[in-house]
Amino acid sequence: MQSLNKIIVAVLFCLPLIVAAQDESIQWTSRKLTWDDYLAKPSVSDEAAAITSTGIGVEYIVRNNQLSYKISCLFSKNKSWGRYRSEYILSHEQGHFDITEIYARKLARAIEEYEFNPKTYKSDLNSIYKLLMTEKEKYQEQYDHETDYSRDRINQGLWLQKIQSELDELKDWANYGSEQSVESTINLP
Repeated sequence: MQSLNKIIVAVLFCLPLIVAAQDESIQWTSRKLTWDDYLAKPSVSDEAAAITSTGIGVEYIVRNNQLSYKISCLFSKNKSWGRYRSEYILSHEQGHFDITEIYARKLARAIEEYEFNPKTYKSDLNSIYKLLMTEKEKYQEQYDHETDYSRDRINQGLWLQKIQSELDELKDWANYGSEQSVESTINLP
């Protein structure tokens, strides 16, 4: 009974850590970001109005000649900050998170279309990931450049429409958060 109590106590002490880790990031959904999601303090060396830190992760495993994968598109609360907190600037920052979602969907599409090769899948998936993340970063830079970091209100509005249109076009790959599989036609040794 004493060891059971120790296990229960250990679990209770771990729960706040698990909850805290989950609270550090937000998985992309149709829920829009709020300024309450931005927990970092503005950088004194950066003159930006706000910084939105996002990322794409992919987990995969091979079993029974099948590649199974799960993709995540995350916003980091602890790395994102806002110096000037207006709804207009927040919509620009949401655009950055939405662009990351576009590329999570593109990654899901690319993996779904990938012809699984059990001998090269690790390097193949790494190449696919690197290519799309390079494209994503260029697209994020293009977004900031063409909107002048949100200051060009006309282009900002056009970009938000463009981003929404791309999300709509890629809606068939929005289910990447649940485990997906790609079958192998080559038997593993």
